Amino acid sequence: MDQPIPPSPVLHPSWQGCTWPLPADGRGAAILHEHLAAACARAGLPDVTTLPGAAPLIDALGGNAPYLADLAQRDITAFLALLTEGAESCTRRILDGLEALPPAMPRARIMAELRIAKRQAALAIALADIGGAWTLEQVTLALSELAENALGAAVRHLLLHAHETGRLRLRNPENPCRGSGFVVLAMGKLGARELNYSSDIDLIVLYDPDRHPGNEGLRHTFVRMTSDLVTLMEARDANGYVFRMDLRLRPDPSATPAAVSFPAAIQYYESMGRTWERAAMTKARPVAGDITAGRRFLKSIHPFVWRRHLDFAVIDDLHDMKARIDRHRNAGHADLDSLPPERIRDPAAATAWLLGQNVKLGQGGIREVEFVAQALQLVWGGRRPELRDPTTLGALRRLRRAGLLERAQSAILARNYRMLRQAEHRLQMRMDHQTHSLPDTVDGFARFATFMLAAVPGELASGMLAVMQRSRRIFDQQFAEGGTEDQTIAPEDADAADRLRGHGFAAGDINDALVILNRWEGNRLRALRSDRARKLLRRLLPTLMAEIGSRQQPLAVLRRFDALLERQWAGVQFLSLLERNPVLIHRIMTVLDCAPFLADHLAQTPSALDGLLDTEDGPGALGTATALVRRHVAGAGTAEQVLPVLRGLVCGEEFRLSVARLEHRMGEDRAARARTAMADTVMRGLLAVVTREHRRRHGSVPGGAMAVVALGKAGSHEMMPCSDLDLMLVFDHPDDAGESVVPASVPADGIPPRPLSAGTYYVRLAHAFVAALTAPGREGPLYEVDMRLRPSGSKGPVAVSLSAFRRYHAESAWTWERMALTRARVVAGPPRLAGALRAAIAHALDEGPHATAQARARVLHDVRHMRERLARERPASGPWDIKRRRGGLMDVEFVAQGLQLLAAVPATRSPSTRLALLRMARAGEMDAHDAGMLRRADLFWRTLQGLIRIICGRDIPETIPAASLEILTGEFNVPDAAALLRRMDRMAAAVTAIFDRLVPPIADTPEP
Repeated sequence: MDQPIPPSPVLHPSWQGCTWPLPADGRGAAILHEHLAAACARAGLPDVTTLPGAAPLIDALGGNAPYLADLAQRDITAFLALLTEGAESCTRRILDGLEALPPAMPRARIMAELRIAKRQAALAIALADIGGAWTLEQVTLALSELAENALGAAVRHLLLHAHETGRLRLRNPENPCRGSGFVVLAMGKLGARELNYSSDIDLIVLYDPDRHPGNEGLRHTFVRMTSDLVTLMEARDANGYVFRMDLRLRPDPSATPAAVSFPAAIQYYESMGRTWERAAMTKARPVAGDITAGRRFLKSIHPFVWRRHLDFAVIDDLHDMKARIDRHRNAGHADLDSLPPERIRDPAAATAWLLGQNVKLGQGGIREVEFVAQALQLVWGGRRPELRDPTTLGALRRLRRAGLLERAQSAILARNYRMLRQAEHRLQMRMDHQTHSLPDTVDGFARFATFMLAAVPGELASGMLAVMQRSRRIFDQQFAEGGTEDQTIAPEDADAADRLRGHGFAAGDINDALVILNRWEGNRLRALRSDRARKLLRRLLPTLMAEIGSRQQPLAVLRRFDALLERQWAGVQFLSLLERNPVLIHRIMTVLDCAPFLADHLAQTPSALDGLLDTEDGPGALGTATALVRRHVAGAGTAEQVLPVLRGLVCGEEFRLSVARLEHRMGEDRAARARTAMADTVMRGLLAVVTREHRRRHGSVPGGAMAVVALGKAGSHEMMPCSDLDLMLVFDHPDDAGESVVPASVPADGIPPRPLSAGTYYVRLAHAFVAALTAPGREGPLYEVDMRLRPSGSKGPVAVSLSAFRRYHAESAWTWERMALTRARVVAGPPRLAGALRAAIAHALDEGPHATAQARARVLHDVRHMRERLARERPASGPWDIKRRRGGLMDVEFVAQGLQLLAAVPATRSPSTRLALLRMARAGEMDAHDAGMLRRADLFWRTLQGLIRIICGRDIPETIPAASLEILTGEFNVPDAAALLRRMDRMAAAVTAIFDRLVPPIADTPEP
């Protein structure tokens, strides 16, 4: 790769601002000056040693890095171009040259070109690193691109050679990689674009046999190609080598060939994949060959890498992996976390400790920083895609922004990582050895310190050691185990009863509690059949029993926890979750103690535990949940495929909101808006999935579409626990579109699509949408759906046309149907139809009775008549029947809805009860005092009803348990249940008085 040399060379400006280390070996620096001058003279080039400003650069090479000094004098033309053009330009030219290498080039020429490019790029990148011209990220990216481009050129050559020799038949020989099915996955630092200076490149070579049907020798061909690829990259000759390759990260390397087929790899990861392989796959990236096939493979193993549910057992797995490294690798000293400050501040003592220390694998090293980032990513990344950054520094930033790492922790880990990566590069570029160990002599460490720009070696040692110790302590904190087993409560111990009594268990309950603990000791619970699970439980037991014993009914809580434990499929994952998140124990016990309904649901739906871990109660947590819904829906081919995921997400979000309400961390309005936002996102996503499926079966109606209208609590953004979705489905299509149009081609499943009449098309689409929402699963259905508020109620079709909707509300709608329409909100559907439907709803409400006194009287009569009819047919069951009791939530909503029908100004309307009351007061449609009272009552009743739903479910209780009453009294800041009941009675009386005044009794309302 020839370099253009200017006639009068000058040092490139990018080098002039650099700080170069002094030569640790003055004689080596002097020799390099002599050799470079001689090489320039032989080549007829200007003497590089006389370039103004070049001497410190040459001293830094000759006096610190013999390998780099050899590269400089070996190719003097390239070195001169590097000094005059700068590292950026030279490196880009080298990378572009690799991309442009013709794949038909002879093998020997390809090998030579790859090695020359490696030598020249290695020197350019090293100089930019040593002088500080580039950041760490720029250095590692350039090294990674060099490896990628070299691999790409080699693979293109090998594929074309296999095609020309008849071993393969490529679809596109001019572009050998496209559609070849042969792909090289980069793992580790190359996968993350973080390659270090003298690193092996970790690769997995895969192939897709479906791309070459009938080729009996395919496996042999690709295995042979992989062997040739190793030779191309690794073989040393007069030009050196390119990169060392490591293929041991492939599935079961002791039993599989060098190139593994897609089906074999997928089966391995799905059935036998281990935690370290999950961690490795977080950085996997196709870099050579058929890139599209590589991405397709990674997508197929996505569920293996990114688990849908939180799996804190991964932390123990990675901790065990690091412990094995510490035991079996000579990584240096093992007492970093206990070093006293005075020893770290002592330059001589700090230097002595660091001698021979492995900066990658040793304590406080690079691997510990990587493990912290990877562990948190593996635990949380399945549910939070924004955490998936393959780079270590990028992952630390994302974990900090997500609140999973403290800002100070993230800063220390990043600082340590940068410092040790720089040290690693200096160690490796000296002799091009793959070493990670600091010099083991004081003189060697002093030379290393000089290369690191440190004036005093001891000061460098103290500074490094201080940062490494802080990093190590963060690692220990993230991977620390819980309490010791000798603190546990064993049922056979003589003092077991006394210890339970000390935790708060009543004397009469101790025998029953010991029976449960004894059951946990045996193998009768599926979740506790492994030694690791029982060990975890023994460590957790003191904390569990202390938390349970602090509750009002410890034995009842213990039994509910036993039921929860019995339902777990994977005890290790569940117990690791508790050990790593002590706050979760408190939250679970709060649910088990105060919310029996929620406790039963938690036992039946263990996936809801994920929701309990989300302590963030602001918009960020909601955004994460809804973003997950959108992502899963976008990639779903069918509703059946995505429903299990959506059920888990909805269930987890409901538990997050419910526990936040129980702990008074979130108000009712915010929780209601979050529930509604989740339901909106699910409905929009499911409508898109179901519509795509429907089109594959029945084509599409030209110009037609369907929209979803939410009414009731979903329409008003006021959803509670257990709220149904009150829905109405409306479609529209051009008059001349009588039936659906199907494509001429037959789909992949071989079933030809069948056209339907337009009306039938949308009725079936509506049925499919409702079926998806209500289909039962392990967590139950997504939502219960109530369609009775649609035109003609349960007697009408499940979906109505827009014209039928307009006609019905113009001619046939009852007052109660128009009241329901005040809370109508279009939540899904294409913009054009949504806009037309909103206009139709507004028009139906505008055709109101506000023009004449007779019409106004009719509305008030109908509102009152309906309320009294409901009071007769479905009377309140007791004081806790918040909705139906006199002066309760129904009365507030009836006033708001009835008065909106009478309002002369459309701007006073709102689906939200509180906002509608506020707007009517401001417009003079009702008394401001009455509106304020009703708004307070609306929030009071919804808050109370929401908490009762969390505690008891939809069933209205006659009495509420004492522990649950504490939640209610705490929410309303009253001393006891009697005070709460008195406050409820006062609120009901105030609402009743306003209702009777604004919606007079029928006897006082003249018949219109």
